[in-house]
Amino acid sequence: MSQQPIVAVLGLGAMGHAFAANLLKKDFVVRGWNRTRAKGEDLLGAGLQLSDSAAQAVEGADVVIAMLSDGDTTRQTLAEASIALKQGATVCQMGTIGVEATDALIADLKKARPDVLFIDAPVSGTKAPAENAQILVMASGDQTRAQAAEQVFAAIGKGTQWLGEAGASSRMKLVVNSWLIGLMQSLAESTRLAEQFGFSTEDLWKVLDGGPLAAPYAKMKLGMIASGDFTPQMHLVWALKDAKLALDAAGGSKLPALENIVDVWQQAVDAGYGEQDLAAVYQYLKR
Repeated sequence: MSQQPIVAVLGLGAMGHAFAANLLKKDFVVRGWNRTRAKGEDLLGAGLQLSDSAAQAVEGADVVIAMLSDGDTTRQTLAEASIALKQGATVCQMGTIGVEATDALIADLKKARPDVLFIDAPVSGTKAPAENAQILVMASGDQTRAQAAEQVFAAIGKGTQWLGEAGASSRMKLVVNSWLIGLMQSLAESTRLAEQFGFSTEDLWKVLDGGPLAAPYAKMKLGMIASGDFTPQMHLVWALKDAKLALDAAGGSKLPALENIVDVWQQAVDAGYGEQDLAAVYQYLKR
């Protein structure tokens, strides 16, 4: 019999769907659940066992991945599923739900199911890297008990960085996303300035590529701007949510640039750009 853990994926949006698909390609037994069932139906032919409830999906699963939209949804879903969790199962929370919700979830599970191993494991990477198993997993929790989780992480990503006690990874995720969000806003504004001076996005990238500022992420987003195709890798509305989570968690730290970005991106979302890629903030600035 296969020694691979049985995996339940709760949340089959862009990222969860990619996780389930990669696990199926590597012959894991995968059970899936999504509030909108249709999002998982295309994987039935690949072997996905699609469940009608989160509790049904986690029954007998060794590893449970939660990849849901926000903290409240994650807490509610796992509370409903907790009674059905296998004794000693591993729960991997992989969405970006912020510090407060993560800490509350840790307390929830410790109270309801102290036998369960909780791994805080958000990822660095968006839709395309997830589909190609090129994400980085930022994991925190008891690594000595995480062999099953590490098998799963190896199947869906290119590497795992362990960061300490559970909760540390959700904090680092906000740091990483704050950097990404700042980069995107700066890139959008720099592109507008370049255009004002008569330069193309290609001109801008050639100069960046000739020195130490050539971030591959910037190249990808400049390609979106040049093509006008803002098919979402990360929706602007979700990036805005992450920026707000970072500000909420910052405490007394002053983050004026991020505060300004939140104001601008909220305006862009209100103007109808929220369901496009976060690079669409360029289009908003261009109006």
